[in-house]
Amino acid sequence: MEKDRLKKMLAAVADGSLSVKEAAGRLQHSAYEDIEYAHIDHHRSLRKGFPEVIFGEGKTADQIAGIMDKMKDQENVVLVTRVDRQKAQNVCSRFPGAVYHRDARMLVLKLAPVPVTGKGLVLVISAGTSDIPVAREAYLTARAMGNDVKTVFDVGVAGIHRLFSHKPLIDQASVLVVVAGMEGALPSVVAGMVDRPVIAVPTSVGYGASLGGLTALFAMLNSCSSNVAVVNIDNGFGAGYMASMINRV
Repeated sequence: MEKDRLKKMLAAVADGSLSVKEAAGRLQHSAYEDIEYAHIDHHRSLRKGFPEVIFGEGKTADQIAGIMDKMKDQENVVLVTRVDRQKAQNVCSRFPGAVYHRDARMLVLKLAPVPVTGKGLVLVISAGTSDIPVAREAYLTARAMGNDVKTVFDVGVAGIHRLFSHKPLIDQASVLVVVAGMEGALPSVVAGMVDRPVIAVPTSVGYGASLGGLTALFAMLNSCSSNVAVVNIDNGFGAGYMASMINRV
């Protein structure tokens, strides 16, 4: 349950506009809710500041919709990652307010305005155009979590002068997410320019010896720039989530 919703409910009990019995009914599944194929962690937004995120890959459209239906009455926003177009169309037909972002394979259902709680700017940078889907996943996640987020795309090391023209914006960022495939060099370059955390995201973009993103992953793990931390291959969601957590401190 989202914290503001809980506060409003308790205030309603206090002023008599909501009965104790009704409030108890709403809190019945405040820890988790068992719907046979999922145990929905309704307590996560109270415990961690953001609701459980639905991983759509491997789930049916009915399962995704079923989980969303239970979450929608308790949360301000519901995110579903790794959703293909066909499943998304099925789910969106049941939730008219849901928006599918095909490039990021992400579905976002906003049930109330999301306040900006981040302290500064989160900047998402992609090395190449082919890395944009993963970068967009990071962007949408950080934005849904209440951050001011901006993007700079296609500024990889093969044309490094393109990156330098964005130096004023880079200097404004409190946290940077840098997404790159191929040899994975861009996060090290960006981290060498700033005194803030850089979250590196290796992608599976590249030719044979990129090994599905392992080459970029190893390069980022071995970065000589000390302010680089690395998430898993193609994990834009994880990078956006971590950037948001850092930006709240």
